[in-house]
Amino acid sequence: MTNQPEPLESEGPATLSVVVERTGGFAGLTRTWRVDAVAAEYSRWADLVDQCPWERLPPSPTKGADRFSWIVSTHRGRERRHAELAEQELTGPWKELIDAVRDRAQTERARSASTPPEE
Repeated sequence: MTNQPEPLESEGPATLSVVVERTGGFAGLTRTWRVDAVAAEYSRWADLVDQCPWERLPPSPTKGADRFSWIVSTHRGRERRHAELAEQELTGPWKELIDAVRDRAQTERARSASTPPEE
């Protein structure tokens, strides 16, 4: 687990990706949501990411029976961050970021499901 930004090997255009993975729960299934910020939304997503207390992550998430575990990964330009959180740690800025990513990904899925296939 890394609390500080890690430089990527190559430099590219300013991009921001956020991936949220949820594991555990009663059935032990894994779900993944992803957002790739486009230029017009970059600031909004960067603000959500920056508000999270990356430097104050618990040493290891405390897990409970039938509880979810969350993994949040961000890639922004040359910066990479990773956090592992237990369900009870999903509050404040972490909850805002995760809810926003899930909402956006579900909206994108619904939009693509309603788009007719190209001929």
